[in-house]
Amino acid sequence: MNIFRLTGDLSHLAAIIILLMKIWKTRSCAGISGKSQILFAIVFTTRYLDLLTSFISLYNTCMKVIYIGCAYATVYLIYMKFRATYDGNHDSFRVEFLVVPVGGLAVLINHDFSLLEILWTFSIYLESVAILPQLFMISKTGEAETITTHYLFCLGLYRALYLFNWIWRFYFEGFFDMIAIVAGVVQTILYCDFFYLYVTKVLKGKKLSLPA
Repeated sequence: MNIFRLTGDLSHLAAIIILLMKIWKTRSCAGISGKSQILFAIVFTTRYLDLLTSFISLYNTCMKVIYIGCAYATVYLIYMKFRATYDGNHDSFRVEFLVVPVGGLAVLINHDFSLLEILWTFSIYLESVAILPQLFMISKTGEAETITTHYLFCLGLYRALYLFNWIWRFYFEGFFDMIAIVAGVVQTILYCDFFYLYVTKVLKGKKLSLPA
């Protein structure tokens, strides 16, 4: 494992922990898109079905279990425990416009036309756009809490670090996965505008505001 993958995984884990702590400590899921969290739960579920069929390493298994468990814990907190604080009116992105095309693309373009491979490919495609409901919600409300922006920054940093991971693996291992790389580039691009605002506003102590 190279440093970019390790730091990417840790950044991803940090994002998940930040989000869970935000919800639990404030006893509120205000400003959090439940739809994005459902999409991430679907991503982890469809990607890590190989937990039932193969063992790679203890680290790999633990991280997969943590991602899946935390994803469903987040969905539970939003839609069950703190449902009264969930802003469903602003979380109005039509996720079927993401899931249906992504599902069709996964069936058409994948490495191996097997069920597990199609589901893995589906998870890769879906992850690249799963944050859109959250970004749409922020743009609709016009602002975001600082802790929410930290969550988004860590999530975007994870994906950016994985791009460097793929570059490293290509040069030192000869590994190249076009599907994962293209999806990762798309996902990173979606965060670019947010990264700029995060650096120019949030890190300077200003509140992040976006045009509605």
